[in-house]
Amino acid sequence: MFIASQLMNGLASSALLLLYSLGVVMIMGHMSVVNMAHGECIMLGAYVCYYLYTVAGVPYLLSLMMSFFITALFGAAVERLIIRKLYGKTAETLLATYALSLIIKQLVNLVCGSELKYVAVPFDGNISVFGVTVPLYNIFIIVITAMVLFATWLIFYKTPFGMKMRAATGNRSMTECLGINCRAVDTLTFAYGVGLAGFAGAVLAPIRGVSPFMGASYVTDSFMNVCVGGLQSLPGTALSSLLIGQSTSILGGIWNEVNAKMLVFLIVVVMIRFRPDGLFKKERR
Repeated sequence: MFIASQLMNGLASSALLLLYSLGVVMIMGHMSVVNMAHGECIMLGAYVCYYLYTVAGVPYLLSLMMSFFITALFGAAVERLIIRKLYGKTAETLLATYALSLIIKQLVNLVCGSELKYVAVPFDGNISVFGVTVPLYNIFIIVITAMVLFATWLIFYKTPFGMKMRAATGNRSMTECLGINCRAVDTLTFAYGVGLAGFAGAVLAPIRGVSPFMGASYVTDSFMNVCVGGLQSLPGTALSSLLIGQSTSILGGIWNEVNAKMLVFLIVVVMIRFRPDGLFKKERR
């Protein structure tokens, strides 16, 4: 029963890890942009959810969608005003997005205050799964993450936009020669990645609370997760999320959460040493 309980908790943790890592796959994996403001994009989505759902009384599912669209619009503005001028300049991009993260944190702190804000869990109660009591919201997290992953896969591989995005990633100059507007593709890709981060923040808000400094705790995990799975690989990131989430949950139940994370981080470092391209390496022609 203990193992079953930890596995169910680990499944929910894995789903959360995957959800707030998908934006990194889009932006770092497909645009080669190290977005150090990823945590702040998560935080902005959480604040949008708080003000819409808790303050304004908007239904939670609608608040989720609005968190995605509002943060996506913010991402499009950031790409056009800042990131567009820095493609191919890794150090400058990292510095610019780090500065942006500091600015966002301090602005939100000034406007909204530093106190922790709480969002009520929208789906209260528990259900029994294989004899294990599981909160309904954990089931919702697993289901919504699977839906977002599937939708992202469809966009990647089954839409004209996904084809253009992958073409621009593989050979940008040739893609432009074919008449594809790579700048528009860049804007939409960056906006979608930031929107996914905001959506993840809205999902996290009811269980983690909302504060100006909440995003920092998710940056390391999301970047590590994507590096383990493979920078451009959705299946790799999903598998990595499952392995890291379940390992942390089971080891945390046997040991404690801090030591469990240290051990998982050590295993990840060793794995990256021998597989620097991640679990799913992109084949190059």
